Amino acid sequence: MASLEGCRCRGSSGRNNSSILYSILKSDSFGSTEEQQQQQQHPQEQQQTLQHLLHKTSSSSSSLSSSTTAASSGPASLQELRQQACSCGSARRRGVLRSPQVTCKAASAVLVKTLRFVKNVPCFRELPEDDQLVLIRSGWAPLLVLGLAQDRVDFETTETVEPSMLQRILTGLPERQSEPPAGQGRAAAGVSVVDIEAIRAFLKKCWSVDISTKEYAYLKGAVLFNPDLEGLRCLHYIQSLRREAHQALNEHIRLIHREDTTRFAKLLIALSMLRAISPPVVAQLFFRPVIGSVNIEEVLMEMFYGK
Repeated sequence: MASLEGCRCRGSSGRNNSSILYSILKSDSFGSTEEQQQQQQHPQEQQQTLQHLLHKTSSSSSSLSSSTTAASSGPASLQELRQQACSCGSARRRGVLRSPQVTCKAASAVLVKTLRFVKNVPCFRELPEDDQLVLIRSGWAPLLVLGLAQDRVDFETTETVEPSMLQRILTGLPERQSEPPAGQGRAAAGVSVVDIEAIRAFLKKCWSVDISTKEYAYLKGAVLFNPDLEGLRCLHYIQSLRREAHQALNEHIRLIHREDTTRFAKLLIALSMLRAISPPVVAQLFFRPVIGSVNIEEVLMEMFYGK
């Protein structure tokens, strides 16, 4: 049973595993049904809503965008350090979407559906708002990529090559041409091919396993309730929610896929692949070509809380 030790979340009494995870399943089912109805009745409504929010937030996001760009300009992983240190051209390979308008529109629809799913999970809304913000900021990108897998949204990219240091010297290019001025983002430079292939590998993994709707719902619960984040007030409760999501997923697999003894391990591997995908990469690949320097977190807060 989920415990609310150390926090003041509402509705904690009398709650059990089935009710908590049923709310996740119900939320996912509700979101899918509502999404289908909206697509049939108003195919342009979601994109217009997102474009309105982007336009509304663009004028107030320049300072936050600059700080985000400055924070992301440094190497975020050992892999990136190796890429910067390597002088060969292959380490500088980057990619951009081949059809950004089409792909970004599909990603925007998945983002709307993802936020609706989160909004309709009662045990999430019972958390303090500070915890909700932490979980949304950390979880929106992996939840989005998981939604892309569930909706089987594929994409194509084309490669660009970042000039090497020697090429910059010989051609007289600025030393840091790959880093555009503050506020412009790095859409023109694209995303590392390594990061793109990581997203593709996760999508292919999900499609090869042929994950069911219920399994996607349990995976979303495991991704959303991430206790490994700093600043959470209801840490123990969130830990219990993730544990219950894993347990429910395992029980479902043992009931439906008795002959497949490795299926649960395969889905855990998929989760580990998903957690390795960083939100800045997702924002830059799927949204920056269209929204430019608008801060994606402001858009998320506007869509979720109407602020």
